[in-house]
Amino acid sequence: MSVAPLLLRPATPDDSIALADLGRRAFIAKFAHLYSAENLAMYLDEAHVPATAARELVDPGLAIAVIEQGGVLRAFCKIRFASSVPQFTAAQRPFELKQLYTDPDLIGRGMGARLMDWALEQARDVGADELQLTVYADNPDAQRFYARYGLEKVADITFAVGDHLDPEIVMAVRLPTSPAA
Repeated sequence: MSVAPLLLRPATPDDSIALADLGRRAFIAKFAHLYSAENLAMYLDEAHVPATAARELVDPGLAIAVIEQGGVLRAFCKIRFASSVPQFTAAQRPFELKQLYTDPDLIGRGMGARLMDWALEQARDVGADELQLTVYADNPDAQRFYARYGLEKVADITFAVGDHLDPEIVMAVRLPTSPAA
């Protein structure tokens, strides 16, 4: 029995339900234990619902890539062409990796690396001078993954999930820029 190949492609409006579902499942698997039921539900019903995914898919400042296998969404990455991360560095054209989620049962199979490579390519294509992201302060696995791409901690911040404030860190890596033509 052959296994369907993994296909990396741009997300389309038809992906909104699958994006919301995978986002919910990945967030719950990794972080649900941190929050009250009310805070978790409030966050999920704002961040990981089809309507939010549909809005993001038509936002010109955002791009989303997915990895699918046999027609099933396995991972996704959201990027913002102009970073919304608070300014802690001297970057003039910062680019943001907003979310990189893999099906909780499939972590460690190279999909995150493919999506990270895609995000870095997008950043270079738009002339970004830095890639930035935020990550939960007590998520050493994610921090090690990003460090493999040269990202380093540049600041401590917080992230609200309902009325709960998570400790987060800002990570960034300078990107080489080509001389102006």
